Amino acid sequence: MSTAILTGQPVPGSSIEGDLRSLGFDVRIAADPADTESLLAQVPGDQRVAVVDARFVGHLHALRLGLTDPRFPLGAIPGAVTAQPAGRQALMRALARETSTQGTLLVDSLADRITGALDVEVHRPELGSLVAAVPADPQARNEARQAVAAVDDEAVRLKSAVKARDGFFTTFFISPYSRYLARWCARRGLTPNQVTTASLLTALIAAGCAATGTRGGFVAAGVLLIASFVLDCTDGQLARYSLQYSTLGAWLDATFDRAKEYAYYAGLALGAARGGDDVWALALGAMVLQTCRHIVDFSFNEANHDATANTSPTAALSDKLDSVGWTVWLRRMIVLPIGERWALIAVLTAVATPRITFYALLIGCAFAATYTTAGRVLRSLTRKAVGVPPGVEHWGSTDRAARALADLADSGPLVELLGRKVPVPAPLCAATGALLVVISAALWGATWPTVLAALAYVALSAAAVSRPLKGAMDWLVPPFFRAAEYGTVLILAAEAKVNGVLPAAFGLVAAVAYHHYDTVYRIRGNAGAPPHWLVRAIGGHEGRTLAVVVLAVVLTAAQFEVALTVLAVAVALVVLVESIRFWASAGAPAVHDEGEPA
Repeated sequence: MSTAILTGQPVPGSSIEGDLRSLGFDVRIAADPADTESLLAQVPGDQRVAVVDARFVGHLHALRLGLTDPRFPLGAIPGAVTAQPAGRQALMRALARETSTQGTLLVDSLADRITGALDVEVHRPELGSLVAAVPADPQARNEARQAVAAVDDEAVRLKSAVKARDGFFTTFFISPYSRYLARWCARRGLTPNQVTTASLLTALIAAGCAATGTRGGFVAAGVLLIASFVLDCTDGQLARYSLQYSTLGAWLDATFDRAKEYAYYAGLALGAARGGDDVWALALGAMVLQTCRHIVDFSFNEANHDATANTSPTAALSDKLDSVGWTVWLRRMIVLPIGERWALIAVLTAVATPRITFYALLIGCAFAATYTTAGRVLRSLTRKAVGVPPGVEHWGSTDRAARALADLADSGPLVELLGRKVPVPAPLCAATGALLVVISAALWGATWPTVLAALAYVALSAAAVSRPLKGAMDWLVPPFFRAAEYGTVLILAAEAKVNGVLPAAFGLVAAVAYHHYDTVYRIRGNAGAPPHWLVRAIGGHEGRTLAVVVLAVVLTAAQFEVALTVLAVAVALVVLVESIRFWASAGAPAVHDEGEPA
């Protein structure tokens, strides 16, 4: 139970006590600041506490936004301030200062004085048209009440449940009704995590329908995939509507999206195989391309996490295009975000063949990847941050960003063993190593020259991360590593020409990709990277790449299939068990991931 302490002169007919109780607060009345301090000290340390002016006039949703958001230790709106356990000491220090203050009060409301006296960051939500005020006299109170009556609290709440920045398909074909589904779920006590799980189950059923290989199954799969996406939008809207944010929920939402999409790829490949068409290479290629697209997004964003500005011509052009309405939607569509991508997959599944579906998906994702990566490269090459000293030609990442990129690189024990500082740009080392191993696998297949290329890849990978990744283009290092590892597995599996090798490779890449996504969302949630022992246990990107190449050379095709299957199962078990253990017990601050456009 949370506790709200009402301060100041009570107002007859005020609904503030009832509003606070409807939000889950136990309401107590304080006679003066000293009494407020005493009541605050009586509240258990593991509970949220709020100090609210009894004269408060405003919308219930304004109170909800200000006092119940779990993501922030301290929050405030005019006339009210709240603290979670992590912010309790700061609140008590501020109240103690106000209690001991002598002289004329510049601000009449104790809650507002406490907010002004806080010596740490306070979250102040954007209220927009919502009203939150402490009227000083009857006339002001009457005007505030009229302002409250003039704005539909529930309409604002529903509108704010939808992400401000979303894709065209989601904005115009899903959100207009999914927000009402989110409200329906909230009123029945459903949680975002339950809706996320329902979305996963729906997508898995869709994959099962696609795996039947029949036209009816394909049609049902397309319909169910869209239904899964509706639920996928609903869970985030429910979280925003009811402020039910959590670290676990953000992780589930992000990782389940990938699990649903890649499981559906597998279902399509199985369905095609029933019809005599082997498209496993296309399915694996789609997963590799999509995962590499995401790591480009994640790496670039982490490299820019602490950036203050971007004065590059590319950024200026992007801002200019965003000022024209239709270009905003066009640019959001051509990057093929999840809404457009799933709509494309669902429609083509229902009316075409799996092969055509994968061809369209690969072409669309390749174009989107080229567009976004080119733009980010241009931004990085021409960027200068505010405050860069004269004569400095480019910006550099902070220590935090360099650590994040190093974690995203996923380097294992071989890189640690060979790590030596070399005066060569990290992206050049990573790109050269990636090209060596991938081109060798494509030209010579499972032969000893490819093993030599894999060894060179290990050495160049060590050189790439031998120094902190602070260069303008160093965010490209993790994507190069992902492309090298996934691409090598794909090529060697495709060249084995034995039924079962490509599905086994699909499973291995899926398991490793899960580990890489898990790393991303731990970093995003400020929970730290996966433990070092886990990265070492699964070999790092360079160890797995070398192992797959050696296994392909020394084993027969049939044995290679078994080896890939065993490796996939082993990696999946290790990363899943540790990941579930971590997220189920994580003490990280509550977050809600807004999602990537891609």
